[in-house]
Amino acid sequence: MLLDTASLYFRAYFGVPESVKAPDGTPVNAVRGLLDFIARLVSDHSPGALVACMDADWRPQWRVDLIPSYKAHRVADPAGSEEVPDTLSPQVPVIEAVLDAIGITRIGVPGYEADDVIGTLAAASPGPVTVVTGDRDLFQLVDDARGVRVLYPRKGVGDCDVIDEQAIAQRYGVRAGQYADFAALRGDPSDGLPGVKGIGEKTAAELIGQYADLAGVRAAAADPFSKLTPARRRNLLAAGEYLDVAPKVVRVALDVPVPQVDATLPAEPADPEVLEALAARWGLGGALTRLLDVLAAR
Repeated sequence: MLLDTASLYFRAYFGVPESVKAPDGTPVNAVRGLLDFIARLVSDHSPGALVACMDADWRPQWRVDLIPSYKAHRVADPAGSEEVPDTLSPQVPVIEAVLDAIGITRIGVPGYEADDVIGTLAAASPGPVTVVTGDRDLFQLVDDARGVRVLYPRKGVGDCDVIDEQAIAQRYGVRAGQYADFAALRGDPSDGLPGVKGIGEKTAAELIGQYADLAGVRAAAADPFSKLTPARRRNLLAAGEYLDVAPKVVRVALDVPVPQVDATLPAEPADPEVLEALAARWGLGGALTRLLDVLAAR
């Protein structure tokens, strides 16, 4: 099981009231919410191994170099840090410390997003893989033959859509292997990806369905005798510079230098003394107890 950790702690932050606080009054709603999410996922799905994948670089320079607008609207300051709610930022180091003390494997790689870590680990895994994320970009990893699926939470992780190849075909009208090309055409305002003018989700799916992939769509645009309408051809040709680089930005990296780790879930905390201190300092209460009970019962 591969967790898109930031996606989950953002969801926990907005789903758990800020009235959930540490003894000193600091909000710990994201911390406790994430612990409950992990407990529920382990209880419901019994993964043999689990990795909390982290954004060591939420906006990698190599993606920005290709498309400068990539996530630009989320930049909080000249240093390039991400715009995050004031009461969430201080909780992230606590989340990391608690996961480490429990013994849950955490991986982030400089220069890469959590998506890229997830993609690399999923590609290298010999067995079934469950990715837990609220990010549709990771749908491109779905592969029924290899047992790679996505759990896409509706609200909490106890209520997830299971995204397999059939689900992608039903939702978008494309195959999982075509999803990245489809997403590049469609664009994604939430990531600062403009897409192609006049091509939304439905049209992108139609074009990918007709021409198989982005290369086929672009070849049709360059062919004056293709069946594309003049307006669609013009828009695709005008977006040529974007389409030259968009696939590399949209596609999840599969060759990240991830460290070799043992991601087996622990039956007991890796560092009980540190965990006890963290639990007292941050008032982790029942959320931590529930996760430890689930881990011990496996």
